[in-house]
Amino acid sequence: MKKININELYKMKAQGQKIVMITAYDALFARLFDESADIVLVGDSLNMSFGGKDSTIDISVDEMIYHAKAVKRGLKHAYMVVDMPFASCATLELAVQNCAKVCQQTLCDAIKIEGGAELAPTIKLLKSAGIAVVAHIGLKPQHSVREGGFVVCRDESTALSDAKALEDAGAAMLLIEGTLSHIAAKIASSANIPVISIGAGASTDGQVLVWSDMLGFFTDFKPKFVRRYMDGAQLVKQAVANYADDVRSGKFPTKEHEYEL
Repeated sequence: MKKININELYKMKAQGQKIVMITAYDALFARLFDESADIVLVGDSLNMSFGGKDSTIDISVDEMIYHAKAVKRGLKHAYMVVDMPFASCATLELAVQNCAKVCQQTLCDAIKIEGGAELAPTIKLLKSAGIAVVAHIGLKPQHSVREGGFVVCRDESTALSDAKALEDAGAAMLLIEGTLSHIAAKIASSANIPVISIGAGASTDGQVLVWSDMLGFFTDFKPKFVRRYMDGAQLVKQAVANYADDVRSGKFPTKEHEYEL
């Protein structure tokens, strides 16, 4: 399969072909997702679903690089995006330093930054440095402490102005999270760049889900926008229970699992 680049994603938007995006945190699952996904996101969501934390706030740039390098080894087809962690782009100097480090060490296709119109100068500078940026607007998990939780975006005026400012600054794509669907639809219809939704309705250019939510491995809670395509946690628990039973009963291993002289 041909490697997807940004031009292919723009072509998909122009042709009305929906873009499929999913998260991955290691080479094993990246390889499994690569055939079906157009974009793989190494999301800071790994801090919760993979790391057992309560938020995405305390993951580091180096931790993101570790996981992104593993994901890169599993991909041949999908466009790869890496989340920039909390406060890693808080100043122009930090943004260039940290984003360049992530791009150089992971060979990703783009990085993703959470924030509104205030990020326009950052995106403009990163673009001039040759770094593709996916701008993340709407519900911003990294802002959850300041905002008192995960707050759904209902402010149409702010969302529309954020989207326009970030596109004008040179964002390669927009990701809209936790936003009223009619707002996301307006942004997608007016934007010249691909617009991806997570909890922002179906009228965008594509969708993204966290793989452990979608496949039912993360069971602490289920966001409203998630559809579970399998009960992964139960399947794994049952498989491990079967293995444990076979070991304890002596059914495993058998002769077929032994080496011969």
